[in-house]
Formats: sequence, structure tokens, C-alpha cells
Amino acid sequence: MTKYQVFLIVVFLFFFGSGGGWVLELFFRRFFSGANPERKWLNPGFLFGPCVPLYGFGTVVLFILSEFESQIFGQFGGSWWYYLVMFFGMALAMTALEYIAGLMSLKVMHLRLWDYTNCWGNIQGLICPLFTFFWGVLSALYYFLLYPPLRRLVVWFVAHPLFSFIVGICFGIFLIDFAVSLHLGTALRKRAVEFDKSVESIDLQAIQRRLQKRGGFFRFTSIKPLTERIDAFDEFLHRKPGKNADTAK
Repeated sequence: MTKYQVFLIVVFLFFFGSGGGWVLELFFRRFFSGANPERKWLNPGFLFGPCVPLYGFGTVVLFILSEFESQIFGQFGGSWWYYLVMFFGMALAMTALEYIAGLMSLKVMHLRLWDYTNCWGNIQGLICPLFTFFWGVLSALYYFLLYPPLRRLVVWFVAHPLFSFIVGICFGIFLIDFAVSLHLGTALRKRAVEFDKSVESIDLQAIQRRLQKRGGFFRFTSIKPLTERIDAFDEFLHRKPGKNADTAK
């Protein structure tokens, strides 16, 4: 297998996992997340498109661990310890990815995309034992249900290189989306600092919930230009007390 084929497989797995993770997070935040008591549909990612990169990188890592499971976990034999250790290792790998992604978001863009502050044993509100357990459950579901058909899909993809142009299109769209979203995040941070000099980071989930009440800043059907979205956020930050004060609750 050539390096180019390996690159295509990694990119393919990344977008497959990013899209699937976006759907998973969409329903989780709608029906189960305690951070969304209004049970609204919220964009679960930093990007505008249906893509959560954390799940994309996670899919790549889980695929590699599954492909080389015998070399990595083979010393535990075929007993139940084998699967326990493997899923525990996968959960730790996903937790490490989650921490790195959350830390980079805080340090580079000053955006908090999720918050586990109220969860026991959390570290900086970015990771916690409860969600490490959830990662372990998802890893088990991935291994038994998703990995076999996904592996066959990867084999088919390698055998049909003409379809690689789809990966190229997705990659181009992703780069544009990332650039626009990064620009928006920087603008949000700048406006927030102008409003409150003590602010250290922005809780993107809270902003989504509040601005949905004011006209759909993050709704999926919105096609407003980026400047209009930033102006809407600026208006929200500089709102006057009174009849609209309930939006700050």
C-alpha cells in the first residue's frame, strides 16, 4: 500500500467519523445533555458544517487500534481480559484526544466547546471519569458493530481510487469551513473582551442557546453572512437591561 493510499484512508476515516460524530452529538445534546435544559437543536460543533473533528480523529485512532489489536493487546490472550483491556485502552485514547482538543480550543481560540465542570473528577472541565466510561462504551459498540463493515468499506474504497475525488471535495469544504469558523471564533473572542476585560474564554454552547432565542444565530437553516452573525452577537453583548433581560438568564 502506497503512502498516498494510506493518506486517502486516513482522510476518508476522518470525514466518516466526523459526520457520524456530528449526528451522535446532535441527538445527545438535544435529548440528554444537562447543558441544554431547553432541549433545543444545537449545532454540536465549532464548525458550521456537519463535522466534529474530535470524532474524526477518534475514528482514525480506533481503526488503527482495531487493525493492530493482536500486536497491541495480544498478550492478554483470548479471555475477557483481552476485551476489557482493549476497550479501556481505547477509552483512554479517546479521553486523551478530547483533552487535547479542548485544551487547544481554550488556549488558541479561547472557546470552551464543552464543559464537564459539574462532573465528578473532572480536569479543567475538559475530561471526566463519566465521559471516559462513555468513550469505553462507544469503543465497544464501534468494535463489534461498526468496525467490520467500515473495514470492508475501506477495502472497497482502496480498490476504487476514482472515488478519491469525493474525499478531495470534502477536504476542500472542510478547510473553507474551518477558516470561516476560526475567523468567527476570533471575532467572538475580540467582541467579548471588549465587553468584559476579565473574560478568559467563551462558552460556545451557552452562546448558542441564548442567541437562538434572538433569531437563530446558530440555526442550521441560517445563511446569514459572517459579518451579520458577528453583528448579532455584538448586539447581544451590548443589550440593555429591561424586556430582553431574560435572555441573559
